[in-house]
Amino acid sequence: MTSRLLQRSLGSPDYDGIRQALRDDTSTPVISERGLEVRVAVVPLFTHDGRQAVRVSSTVPLTHVLVGVDSATGTDVTLLVPEVDAPRALTLECRDESGVVGTARVTVTPQRKWSVFVVHHSHLDIGYTDPQGTVLRHHLDYLDAAVRLAEETASWPDDAKFRWTVESSWPAQKWLAARPAEAVESFRRFAREGVIEVTALPFQLHTEACSTEELHRQLRFARESGLPVTSAMHTDVPGAVVGLVDALSAAGVRYLAAAHNWAGRSVPYLHGGDKLTRPFRWRAPSGNEILVWFTDTPHGMAYMEGNTVGLTDSYELADDLLPRYLAALASRGYPYGPGTFGWQGPDAPREPYELDVLHLRVQGAHADNAGPSIVPASIARRWNEQWAWPRLRSAVNSDFFAHVEEHHLDRLAVHEGDWTDWWADGLGSGARPLGYVRRAQSALRVAETLHTLAGVDVTAQVDAAYDGVALFNEHTWGAANPWEDAEEAGDSGGLQWTRKSSGAYQAQDDAADLLHAGVRRFAAALAEGEGRPAFAVFNPATRARTDVVRAFLPRDVVPVDVPIALVDARTGETVPHHEEFVDPDDWPTRPIGRHVHAVVRDVPGFGHVRLDVVRAQAQPPEPAEPSRDAVIENEFYRVAYDVREGHISSVFDKRAGRELVNGEAAAGFGQYVYDQYATAPHFNHLSGHVGAHDRTLLGDRAIGRHATVTECRRTAVGERLVVELRGKGVDWIRTTIELHYGVPRLDLTYQLAKQGTPAKEAVFLAFPFAAGPPSAWELTGGVGGPDVPQVPGSAAYMLPIRHWIAFEDPELTVAWATLEAPLVQLGTIHMPYAPFPPTLDQEDGTVYSWALNNIWDTNFPAQQQGETTFRYAVASEPGVPARRLGAAAAAGLTEPFVGALVTDAAPAVTTYASVDHPDVLITSIGQNGVRLQSLAAEPVEATVGLGNETTTVRLPACGVAVAEGTRL
Repeated sequence: MTSRLLQRSLGSPDYDGIRQALRDDTSTPVISERGLEVRVAVVPLFTHDGRQAVRVSSTVPLTHVLVGVDSATGTDVTLLVPEVDAPRALTLECRDESGVVGTARVTVTPQRKWSVFVVHHSHLDIGYTDPQGTVLRHHLDYLDAAVRLAEETASWPDDAKFRWTVESSWPAQKWLAARPAEAVESFRRFAREGVIEVTALPFQLHTEACSTEELHRQLRFARESGLPVTSAMHTDVPGAVVGLVDALSAAGVRYLAAAHNWAGRSVPYLHGGDKLTRPFRWRAPSGNEILVWFTDTPHGMAYMEGNTVGLTDSYELADDLLPRYLAALASRGYPYGPGTFGWQGPDAPREPYELDVLHLRVQGAHADNAGPSIVPASIARRWNEQWAWPRLRSAVNSDFFAHVEEHHLDRLAVHEGDWTDWWADGLGSGARPLGYVRRAQSALRVAETLHTLAGVDVTAQVDAAYDGVALFNEHTWGAANPWEDAEEAGDSGGLQWTRKSSGAYQAQDDAADLLHAGVRRFAAALAEGEGRPAFAVFNPATRARTDVVRAFLPRDVVPVDVPIALVDARTGETVPHHEEFVDPDDWPTRPIGRHVHAVVRDVPGFGHVRLDVVRAQAQPPEPAEPSRDAVIENEFYRVAYDVREGHISSVFDKRAGRELVNGEAAAGFGQYVYDQYATAPHFNHLSGHVGAHDRTLLGDRAIGRHATVTECRRTAVGERLVVELRGKGVDWIRTTIELHYGVPRLDLTYQLAKQGTPAKEAVFLAFPFAAGPPSAWELTGGVGGPDVPQVPGSAAYMLPIRHWIAFEDPELTVAWATLEAPLVQLGTIHMPYAPFPPTLDQEDGTVYSWALNNIWDTNFPAQQQGETTFRYAVASEPGVPARRLGAAAAAGLTEPFVGALVTDAAPAVTTYASVDHPDVLITSIGQNGVRLQSLAAEPVEATVGLGNETTTVRLPACGVAVAEGTRL
């Protein structure tokens, strides 16, 4: 009794409830008297001899007679009538031993003749149901089983043969490397024959966490495996970046099967999702297009619809439910009614499904990470013997798309733009490791470029490092119950997060190691002879710029007591610099010497300038304290900090004569905002069960207080202000504000000593600009904006960006950039529970950086703690298009100058690569050539130079390309 009580009291909608709702929704009560109910369903079920089916159910066994046509006895019977091409009215008589107990008129209507492609796969959660290693070993076992089942059913009818789709290619890669040659050949043969299909994505990614180059590199298997890879699957995650279209297209992938799990936290139907037809054609600004099939549900059944209708259980259950499911699709967009949704999902009405062909996923059991089963193929075999229509085909993923492409492509809707992910808020639950990963993404591009310029091929090492980055960006960020710390199953939260986060730190280390080596190899390649020490200051951004370089001068190269000056080898002019000495008494475990900071002017993009280290008359002056209180400035900006209120009160653009801060905004500029919610921790999926239509669940909102200026100094390089605050959720908040002389950019660094707590919380940093709405922002593989199309149903209350947002008006363009924190909310702070109402009046010019949160109750870490760093930049300039200024502002964060220790025998200045179009960026240089990305909203043509070679490249709108004619 107790177990039944608990089972019936707790949890989300179960299969029994969903199935009964399906039965109720697809049948009509025709007799109801004295406790007897008879229901009728006309379903799309046809026999081989040309009859169609009417399903009759009754609360007690009866003999059901369609007068003059057919009869059967029982509580659930199938009556067969000659196929109709127009509605036909018949009389239903229901009889018991005493005679007729009721009659009704039943109208038999024409039904579709469906072709159902049953796609058997296993949803890969790397973690969640078990520790990561256990999950991956299980998936290798599944591939063993798939090969065996394919062999065992090879003689079955073609439509019924066991077929298996490998949802994510990474297990297949591991399996191919770990199995005997005979097994590998069998696998490859089945792949060539279309019995086993490996899809393109290595795992199910939070694509908004990926860099553009990372996305493209993660599709290497599709290009290099020798297997026919034409389709991809994107499962569970409710959204994907527009850059995925271009990345898949570049890998030769034409099809994408997406399954969106709302997890009760998504409301696509409020933002056009109810108008999103399936299948559809998803088009990027480049013009590239892929064919998409997608399903979505609030409760995770989106990729288990086949399980829901019995295809993993038994023929009898499938025979009952599948025809009802098809009938429902033909009459309403969702086959289930409100009773199945639970959580925050409504009825979500949608137009009836138009086609007579269906992509139906099935898993071997009712769970993620489930293995293969012979049951779906066995059901298909028996079904096709019994019924002419619907026709079931045990299929691989691409079979369905090839059919649709051949028969229905021209009638499909076309949707453009980003398909913004509703789960992206979960990225804020691991802010520190995510920051490490985003730094690694930038470092890897620079590292590969420097190695390539040095003549060293590190493609394999860079690929491996990107794989580590992508493994962190894989969508499983925690166990089913992440707050638990068991050793196995869904309670292994501690183990799973330890491995997940350590992967991020390892990826950052791998990237840092490659960059460290790349700097040394680049320096060695420049060494043409002995001489005095010098620095080759390399600019890894596309455009020439003036910026700060930070480099290390070891004690064994120049003794620390020897005063030095830096001389620009181009002009012979002394470059002011600042030194920070590494004292062996303070840091005996670190290299001894001095960190040298200098602003180097006009360093060419993808080029270097040499700074010679010469003996000076005296050591550089010690930092001075500006005379003003909490105010710093350079030629471009004057920045004032309000110590009493704990935020920046003014950022004044001297060139434009304009204040950049909206002083009337609800929050101050750079203000720490801490929200705590009146919901309980440690309840699985609680956030999906909770609705918020106002601010009732906003339990507390606090700001940083008790600001103290701990440092305000001026050096030869610039001015710096450091303020420490106290606030809820943290031990302390340290804000560092920097302006460098000659650099038209404001740099901001926030360090939080985060306290760990399971209480539901969020941290925002507010940036209210005196501007209208933003005009553009960077996405992975694209540029968004208020007038840029989005796929209907995309997330609306938050925005996961790559690095920048820009505001543009006729007088001034302003750009804001972020390094570690990709999540923003524009104009207000929303409640983090569906349907995400705002908690503040809208302010068009305010950017709220959603730095971290722990809103999720499953799949993401339940709390986070420790020192965490967030870096931002602000730039402004009149007359510069928003996209260009955004990229320039971000370059100071993502592409800092690199100082390589060389000798003065190195060239004084060299440009290694260039591109002549202002909207085209060089992202990196590799063995395959110069890699390019366009910010332009239309196709452009650019001339690319590398050394003495030039080539012309045509780039599609917001597209990527490789200038392959330019190789070192």
